Amino acid sequence: MKYDYIITGSGCAGLSLLYRILKDPVLQTKKVLVLDKAEKKTNDRTWCYWEKGKGLFEPIVTHEWKELEFLTSDLTKRFKLEHYSYKMIKGIDFYNLVLNFSKAFENVTFKYENVRQIQIENDIAFVETENAKYAAEYIFNSTNLFNPEINTQNSLLQHFEGWVIKTNKPSFNTEIGTLMDFRLHQEHGATFMYVLPTTAREALVEYTLFSEKVLDKEKYKVALENYIKDYLKIEDYEITHKEFGIIPMSLANFSRSPNSEKRIINIGTAGGFTKASSGYTFQFIQKNTKKIVNNLRNGNFPNPKITFRDKMFQWYDRTLLEVLISEKMTGKEIFSMMFKKLSPEKILAFLGNESSFKDDIKIMNSLPKTPFLIAGLKQLIKPQTNEPIK
Repeated sequence: MKYDYIITGSGCAGLSLLYRILKDPVLQTKKVLVLDKAEKKTNDRTWCYWEKGKGLFEPIVTHEWKELEFLTSDLTKRFKLEHYSYKMIKGIDFYNLVLNFSKAFENVTFKYENVRQIQIENDIAFVETENAKYAAEYIFNSTNLFNPEINTQNSLLQHFEGWVIKTNKPSFNTEIGTLMDFRLHQEHGATFMYVLPTTAREALVEYTLFSEKVLDKEKYKVALENYIKDYLKIEDYEITHKEFGIIPMSLANFSRSPNSEKRIINIGTAGGFTKASSGYTFQFIQKNTKKIVNNLRNGNFPNPKITFRDKMFQWYDRTLLEVLISEKMTGKEIFSMMFKKLSPEKILAFLGNESSFKDDIKIMNSLPKTPFLIAGLKQLIKPQTNEPIK
């Protein structure tokens, strides 16, 4: 049987695309096959992002904050968001929403098999698994089959452990989220905490690092315990949920169409939609899958064209990451300078690829010229470099 679309991988990108297809009156009758090695049944991750107004996944937003704070030993900046809201979605709520919605569509098939190969034969896209071979007009891939090499010369890892803690008495202000708390030792690289309270007695506390390699498991535990005790001043609490994650922050080229094949479209991290300098992914996946669905509806090639503005933001992103990899500046120094000199909402717009060119200039002027100029020129001359500046 030939499908209209095959989606390989049922994580954030794959299920976001499926949900948008099924929500579209023109596309919802298309035959869709979703392939993954296992069904999504666990609360394996939490997505946090910012957006204006109400989004497609508003019904499953766990909590949102209109006030955030940024902290270092020398700076405390608390700010109210005028245009954005900072939102949290639990992985299990996202999976359940899409999987339950898709049950009403007989044209959607889920198969749980290991994907071994994706290729084109006679202008038809095929996916080969351990059990069978499936054909489709288009394949949307979020597996790591086409991922470039990630190494310490071209990449950092964003790695984190998060705990949802519950206290016996009210301990949190649910109106304020801690976006970054850099009041920690920075010996491993950029190191900070998130604190996102969802009730007066419950919050996500997450220890996050940008570095070449992950830490021993015990170090995440000790850091979280010390932070909760020393900074949050909480002694008595219960851990109700734990999660651990690793996100690539890479100068390597994550291609949107492997081998320039128009019938294979990489989505999610596989397509380069994890922001290299910050690790944020959720909102970039939503923008990309929305454009894909619009193109499909209009009978166009699904992969969105890369605009000049897209290329500018890619250059900014790669420049910032080059500075971090080269160790010309630390993450704490860069973000501290930005938050000290600029409107935090402008920074969020910049990190979300939504800033104006005028605001881009203000961001650049807030940072030291020499390291960013050298890194930026290198990325213009050799944008796919595997070597950081030393």
